[in-house]
Amino acid sequence: MKIPTTPGFLALNLLFASAAQAQTPAAATAPVPFSAPPAETKAAASLPVIAVSGNHFVNPAGQTVVFRGLALSDPAELQRKNQWGRRYFEEARKWNANVVRIPVHPEAWRRLGEEAYLKMLDEAVQWSGELGMHVIIDWHTIGNMLTGVYHRPMYVTSRDETFRFWYAIAQRYKSNPVVALYELYNEPTNVDGQMGPMPWGDYRKLVEELAFMIQTINPRAIVLVAGYNWGYDLSAVRYDPVRAANIAYVTHPYPQKREENREASWLRDWGFVADKYPVVATEFGFMDANDRGAHRPTIADEKYGEAIIAFFEKRGISWTPWVFDAEWVPSLIKDWDYTPTRQGVFFKEKLKQLNK
Repeated sequence: MKIPTTPGFLALNLLFASAAQAQTPAAATAPVPFSAPPAETKAAASLPVIAVSGNHFVNPAGQTVVFRGLALSDPAELQRKNQWGRRYFEEARKWNANVVRIPVHPEAWRRLGEEAYLKMLDEAVQWSGELGMHVIIDWHTIGNMLTGVYHRPMYVTSRDETFRFWYAIAQRYKSNPVVALYELYNEPTNVDGQMGPMPWGDYRKLVEELAFMIQTINPRAIVLVAGYNWGYDLSAVRYDPVRAANIAYVTHPYPQKREENREASWLRDWGFVADKYPVVATEFGFMDANDRGAHRPTIADEKYGEAIIAFFEKRGISWTPWVFDAEWVPSLIKDWDYTPTRQGVFFKEKLKQLNK
């Protein structure tokens, strides 16, 4: 019902509201502050706490850990497709993944609401832990947070919402070692200035402030920082690295980011970072030009796959190819019977070979 907004009606509404409040116990009407933390979850499975040591991830015994797994779909998207459930994570484990990356789109986070979304993440973390897979939680926004211009409506967020999201996530999982990595910002980009200026120093400060908050809540938290150019380019790290503890970096080296002299370009653009810090390729993959949804920068074949995996393995870089979904592309599966696509066959075999 639409409420009239004339002065008389407003005064009457305020009078009734005040009278009702006066008759209600104060405890029942006290507002819950927006910064109130969600309840903390308890670890449902015993996985080792992961730490950063030099340019490696390590377990409590000091042994190097290389994450090789799968980039999953947004839980809200899987729910919409009637595919949300433990089976999805069981199928990922059958591919021999030791980590799964879970993207959270800002639009879905708002639409479902914090409480409902956290319940889904709780399920994801529980199932992953039970199956022996660590979790990367990814705030899946694309665009320029410094100017408030984003790639598509599903990626639209704000600085305030981003901080609140990570506050909620850090509080929720601060004692749960299954959640190993916090990917702060999926793909920072300004499309060569079309989304406005994005100075590295300002972006660096933003992620440092996020890292400060998360690591004050959970000092062991490892934060992942993506490069520019849709998460690809980490060249600024050479001269101006992020000033925070437990930092690892992210790259998204899709095929057409560099088509010539790829290995030399990869080394120059982001590979050098692995000499000093852990690096995770949280998105990459390939598809044929004739495949459904084929688009640049994802068109390639197994030659690219062999080259990028060899590059990762030589430098101890962790990786999760995109995407374990039958509709989003480049798809790793053809259908919800989990039949691998061409790239799915390739990466499934690599996971079987390399994860011991």
